[in-house]
Amino acid sequence: MAESSLDVAACLERVRVRDEEAARELVAHLHPLVLKIVRSHLPRRMDEEDLAQEVFLKIFANLGQYRGVVPFEHWVSRVAVTTCLDKLRAQKRRPEWRWADLSEAEAEVLDAVLTDEKSPNAAQASVAREVIDKLLDALNPEDRMVVTLLDLEDRSVAEIQKLTGWSATLVKVRAFRARHKMKKRLAQIEKEMIYERR
Repeated sequence: MAESSLDVAACLERVRVRDEEAARELVAHLHPLVLKIVRSHLPRRMDEEDLAQEVFLKIFANLGQYRGVVPFEHWVSRVAVTTCLDKLRAQKRRPEWRWADLSEAEAEVLDAVLTDEKSPNAAQASVAREVIDKLLDALNPEDRMVVTLLDLEDRSVAEIQKLTGWSATLVKVRAFRARHKMKKRLAQIEKEMIYERR
């Protein structure tokens, strides 16, 4: 059944009476949404399909909790975000990294950014993303999530409220604190870089 033609409410009723075909239709309908969220918040060294499957297990296990107050896709998004947060929390925190821990390519990109040279070219964009990921890894899962949603995905505060269930104030405070932590860590790396050049 095509994604746009699925009657979600009717499909949910069939799923609740254990209609396997309806369950397959629902998974096919929701898979792009769940995969997009999983890819945005995937913990390192974890397979996206494994995490997506875990999200679907939680959706079906907790289907009785869905009351229809919000659109089903919003409820599914919240389940997916919460599952990703849980995985990020469970993942062992990496020790704080130093300038010396960067690869040569990462160090070159960061050096160009810190010294206000020309912006990294397209070939360096993926390396720059790795540096950003390392900075994000230093944050707790909630702070990492809010920075990713706000700054990397350009989501609005209202969208983040729907996805996380947090108040607008909490979203803004978390974003402010997370950016401050990232700037502080970047400043430490810059000092290390200057020290190593001496």
